[in-house]
Amino acid sequence: MKNPPALELTPAELFLNRELSLLEFNRRVLAQALDETVPLLERLKFLCISSSNLDEFFEIRVAGLQQMAEINPNQRGSDGQTPGELLAAIGSRAHGLVEEQYRVFNEVLIPALENEKIRFVRRSEWTTEQDAWLRSYFQNELAPVLSPIGLDPAHPFPRILNKSLNFIVSLSGKDAFGRSTPYAIVQAPRALPRLIQIPKTVEGSGPHDFVFLSSVIHAYVDELFPGMEASGCFQFRVTRNSDLALDEAEADDLLEELEDVLAQRQWGDTVRLEVAHNCPEQLVSYLAEEMQLQAIDIYSCNGPVNLMRLMQVPDLVDRPELKYPAFASRTPKALTGDLFAAIRQKDQLLHHPYESFAPVVEFLRQAARDPNVLAIKQTLYRTGPKSAIVEALIEAARNGKEVTAVVELRARFDEEANIDLAEQLQDVGAHVVYGVVGYKTHAKMCLIVRREETGLKHYAHLGTGNYHPRTARMYTDYGLFTADKQICQDVHAVFLQLTSLGKVTKLHKLLQSPFTMAKGFHARIDREIENVKKGKAGRVIAKMNSLVEPEIIQALYRASQAGVQVDCIVRGMCSLRPGVKGLSDHITVRSIVGRFLEHHRVFSFHNDGSTEVWLSSADWMERNLFRRVEVAFPVEDKKIRARILEDLNGYLADTAQSWILQADGNYLRPDKGEGKAIQQKLMDEAP
Repeated sequence: MKNPPALELTPAELFLNRELSLLEFNRRVLAQALDETVPLLERLKFLCISSSNLDEFFEIRVAGLQQMAEINPNQRGSDGQTPGELLAAIGSRAHGLVEEQYRVFNEVLIPALENEKIRFVRRSEWTTEQDAWLRSYFQNELAPVLSPIGLDPAHPFPRILNKSLNFIVSLSGKDAFGRSTPYAIVQAPRALPRLIQIPKTVEGSGPHDFVFLSSVIHAYVDELFPGMEASGCFQFRVTRNSDLALDEAEADDLLEELEDVLAQRQWGDTVRLEVAHNCPEQLVSYLAEEMQLQAIDIYSCNGPVNLMRLMQVPDLVDRPELKYPAFASRTPKALTGDLFAAIRQKDQLLHHPYESFAPVVEFLRQAARDPNVLAIKQTLYRTGPKSAIVEALIEAARNGKEVTAVVELRARFDEEANIDLAEQLQDVGAHVVYGVVGYKTHAKMCLIVRREETGLKHYAHLGTGNYHPRTARMYTDYGLFTADKQICQDVHAVFLQLTSLGKVTKLHKLLQSPFTMAKGFHARIDREIENVKKGKAGRVIAKMNSLVEPEIIQALYRASQAGVQVDCIVRGMCSLRPGVKGLSDHITVRSIVGRFLEHHRVFSFHNDGSTEVWLSSADWMERNLFRRVEVAFPVEDKKIRARILEDLNGYLADTAQSWILQADGNYLRPDKGEGKAIQQKLMDEAP
């Protein structure tokens, strides 16, 4: 077979922009709030998730682009755009997304919730009795902790905490000292509830009546300025750059350095201003000037400036019929007893959340209590508060096991929690290290060394997701238990790299970033191309969170041009353009958005009928392949491999929860047909 003709395409024609692709993912999340097949309170949660996602998008992505626009405004990304061009495109799309969020909230969800007697009561609708109760609440619970600041030469504009709720108040009249000032700022401490439930005993109130904190402060703000008149009160919120500026190379102690830097996160450069939709233009301009922001950075909010605060409503409303039906993950029978015996017999796979995370915790607990276990090595990226994983490691250390924990202190937004768990482990004598300077440790690995009759035996757990029992109930991930000698030797070698010094060790079976993973995947894509050129079948199925690494995308384009069928299942960012004639005719990309967050990374290569399946903690992103410590591990058990391939085919057949990426970057829903939602199918089939 001849090589396909070269196409003369510009970067913009070859690659979709990753940031704009991420905004498209958030639009798909928001679409779940409009899906009437989703229970009503779950639809509210999806609205909240879209708001939270957008916060992080501005804190990290937009903040980084703004810095790039200042430092190197002419630098172009893989898609050919400069930072300034991209910021303009983001602004246009983000403004539309925010407008749609509030439309969904006001025009769709509020009426639907009211039909279920769940109300957000506006000030204009308060009864006399509700007004009296709320005034008392304001005077007793709110006013004592509010500190209004009049803006004059003695009281400059205060520093505004990242994502905090604030109010700008316009005033007239004079105070006790004869002072007159046109504006004041009221900051709402984070300890105050953003949503207040009116007791059912208050006359005129329903079973689930809520009032926003902003409405209560707005209603009684006059009482904070005795003798003066508040002619306007408008909520606003500021988003700041939350990416940590940490010089790892200069840090003598990474933990201490990170503790010092964390406090700066609340005071980074301003990135976005959210303000009440009815705030006068004069006040908006005043706030923007104080925050040093441009018009494109200002977002008008027709409702609470932080929709994420609505996430507490489902917990406050006991209406099971308005939520997803309860789902209890199950534990495979083989993993209910002696786990070491089960793993010695054969490899064992867990598919979360359909199967319980409990065996992973039990694996460590049994190791902690087994007198024959000598050592435990564990990577920890995100574990959650009061982690059962960490408790098991602490127990193991107290029982005299050699416990080594590689704690990634720089896991974004989990830094403080990881500092705390590192200190807990150090206090009981565990060896705690922080990986390799300049490379985040993102690999999910646990290795246990046990003395047995035949000598020392190694047992490993490798996963696609974090050692986090709570997210294991919400994220889809695979975890593999194995006693395979070569895989365990490889895991041991990676741990040695992380805890000690030395040259790169050649691994038997694992692919590892930043050394062999990219090369390994390229080699397997190239093998599919060569097989097709020889007249054989060729196919790649790749499931991941993000697909943006240019060289991998170019390899997939070459595979498509050669006739290899490439099917990608990409939850979030995707820079690959599928369906471009002569370039990607044989590539499909779909995104699955449903009850659970799609999180596992799975890679399948046809290999002339001897299909290879790989699981990994790594997406096909530059950071995962070249700037992190990651591993990809082969699935060698035939039954487990067949099971994963069946799952992948179920994802490709899903027409209920899938979105199909078009060449122009838009996502379309397929005709629903008879394709069952893969997540529901897996719940129904859970053992």
